[in-house]
Amino acid sequence: MKQPVLRAKIQAGLSFRSQPLWQEIITITAPAFIELVMSTLFEMVDMMMVGGLGPAAIAAVGLTRQPFMLLLAVFAAVNIGTTTLVAWNIGGKNINDACAVTRQTLVVNLLLGIIMSAVGFCSARPIVRFMGAGPDTMGMAVAYFRIVAGGLLFQAMTMGITASLRGAGETRIPMLYNVGSNLLNVFGNYVLIYGKLGFPQLGVAGAALSTSLSRLLACLAGLFVVYFLPQTKIKLRFKDNYRPNLALIRKIFQIGVPAALEQFVLQSGIMMFARTVSALGTLSFAAHQIGINISSLAFAPSMAFSVASTTLVGQSLGAGDVPRAERCAHTVHRIAVAVACFVGCLFILFSHSLARLYTSDLVVAGMAGTILKIFALSLPGQSTQFTLAGALRGAGDTVFPLFASASSIWLFRVLIAYIFVHVFNWGLIGAWVAFVLDQYTRSFLIFFRFTSGKWQYVRARVGKVDQAANTGEN
Repeated sequence: MKQPVLRAKIQAGLSFRSQPLWQEIITITAPAFIELVMSTLFEMVDMMMVGGLGPAAIAAVGLTRQPFMLLLAVFAAVNIGTTTLVAWNIGGKNINDACAVTRQTLVVNLLLGIIMSAVGFCSARPIVRFMGAGPDTMGMAVAYFRIVAGGLLFQAMTMGITASLRGAGETRIPMLYNVGSNLLNVFGNYVLIYGKLGFPQLGVAGAALSTSLSRLLACLAGLFVVYFLPQTKIKLRFKDNYRPNLALIRKIFQIGVPAALEQFVLQSGIMMFARTVSALGTLSFAAHQIGINISSLAFAPSMAFSVASTTLVGQSLGAGDVPRAERCAHTVHRIAVAVACFVGCLFILFSHSLARLYTSDLVVAGMAGTILKIFALSLPGQSTQFTLAGALRGAGDTVFPLFASASSIWLFRVLIAYIFVHVFNWGLIGAWVAFVLDQYTRSFLIFFRFTSGKWQYVRARVGKVDQAANTGEN
């Protein structure tokens, strides 16, 4: 190896450990947290704007949420595999291989995005009918679903770029373009929902159109970052080799398919959970949707810490430092649980005030406030399973989180929730009690897996990444 190259690798290895661990965690977590919180706040504002059209409009948009999450679960196979492989390569100082992974991700997500957009557009009506749409919500839900489905291609490309940048530890850049696109979405909502600045008043369809346009802009910004922004570790060129590298794609899917199946099982279970609640009527489902929308704000810290855990564990293992990987995971977990407890207290104190921001209907606001208090009890468990599952994914151990999600969510959010709601007649409260039980069961299973230490040996079974990445990619 040439001396300058060797010297650069040694310096990079030293800089990898030069920051205190807590500082590395904050460096990665803070931008991801800001991105997720701001995106959630914009989503909340989006729902508030739709809420101005009445409970039926809230319910119509809410009926489409879980089917869309189910469609997006397809991309988890690529994106989670991408984050893990990029993190391993960055930890091992193989920048070219990390870029090779990113190129393959863009190609695969482009093809999958086209397919998913077509599937979503063509199946909109049967999907919302399955979700329990009534005569007052069917038309709005179908229109919303079709327009947003048309933008899934843009979202797929953005997700792939974001997954790669997060694997490289560069969470600040995705924060900027994702927050910016959400800000434009809110402005588009104002213009298109209510017919401002000379535009027609489109109602729920205007909210969908604004969402798709903002995703297009985020996609363009993400592509600009990896192709034209020199400050990033992930640098692509148009003249690079974009031919499918089957060995590398196989590595991506070997890690990512269990994660995609986990997301599919998770989102399908949540979809059945939403279907159970929708049978309670429009008002109850509107309250449920408000609760889901507000509670997503509490997911942001846990998801941000999960990103940090995946990145730091993956990079540590890529550098061959297993003790550091374990130390990173434990430190992130402790900080995340402390934040979750604080957020839970805020939700208990201000639940009804938050619900009133969405609707003037006191009955709906009262139900939403009550379920937010129940949700607050789940936050320590949620934080545990998010952060430690992120650590397992950073190690390439994606099969066990699939098992934990499949066994827990279908037991509690599908079966037990149905029993609580329709057999015990506990209504909306019963559904959310089942939600809390699901969170703590999953957290116990994930915690058990992590403390077993078996995740430390998964990367060796996956094999050396560089052999696959270098084949036809130099």
